[in-house]
Amino acid sequence: MTVRWIRAALAGVAALTLGLTGCGGGDQPAAGGDRVTGPITVFAAASLTETFTRLGKDFEAAHPGTTVTFNFAGSSALATQITQGAPADAFAAASPATMKTVTDAGDGAGPPTVFVRNQLVIAVPKGNPARLTGLADLTRPGVKVALCAEQVPCGAAARKALDAAGTTLTPATLEQDVKGALAKVRLGEVDAALVYRTDARAAASDLEAVEFPESAGAVNDYPIVVLKRAGNPTGARAFVDFVRSDAGRAVLTAAGFQAPQA
Repeated sequence: MTVRWIRAALAGVAALTLGLTGCGGGDQPAAGGDRVTGPITVFAAASLTETFTRLGKDFEAAHPGTTVTFNFAGSSALATQITQGAPADAFAAASPATMKTVTDAGDGAGPPTVFVRNQLVIAVPKGNPARLTGLADLTRPGVKVALCAEQVPCGAAARKALDAAGTTLTPATLEQDVKGALAKVRLGEVDAALVYRTDARAAASDLEAVEFPESAGAVNDYPIVVLKRAGNPTGARAFVDFVRSDAGRAVLTAAGFQAPQA
């Protein structure tokens, strides 16, 4: 056995040991090879509250040293906050129109990507006491309905569905996000609300969902983008990639979101 052979063998062992150490704990590299660490702030549509909260925890577990903080609200309000300079690393909107507000202002770091779609249902209390079966029933005398305001994606989708059905409806209340509309049903202040299927499913212990055919023509695409002024662009890119990964898609589809169109 020569000295040269021994040195080569020892070098190989050292390289193997280093490789095994690198596969252990610690934060994982992003797709570009940069380490993912530090705080990440994500502005996201209110209808993503449950799924993104779960994905945030899963992401932190996959990348020790990261902390994901969310700002959930109506997409239009979030878009306004971003264009006015609110600090955020990524934005997930409930419609391309609200995302366009951000990208037109030059606040996107690149083109947005649609990662899921969502569809409306009629949310009613357990047992559906008003016996509502479709949009026409919402116009019956005495039936109180909550809608999202039209500048909010769920409100714009509701208006599109109502127009498609030829239904004229005067809502009892207009809410600034889908969670607000859903809360009115939970509190017994209205008989129904037009909300996303995913929100009704998340509240299935308290409410029921009534499907209606016109919702198929008012499906919302959800785009996501890394923001130009991101304080942690590496973390933002990694989170967006995680949302779009197989693991992220599994969480989203289990909640009732639909896959984006090919």
